[in-house]
Amino acid sequence: MDFSTYSASGDYRREELIRIIERAIRNLTLEELEALHYDMITKNYINDTL
Repeated sequence: MDFSTYSASGDYRREELIRIIERAIRNLTLEELEALHYDMITKNYINDTL
């Protein structure tokens, strides 16, 4: 996918990136998911407190 073209809207690029990330996440092992989760928490991308 070529994001260098400015003809695509920001919303389209965002949705396409989400789809790519979702596909990649489905293939991760439990250990890889746990590592990703930890990394995202430490960088404050997600907050586990409900």
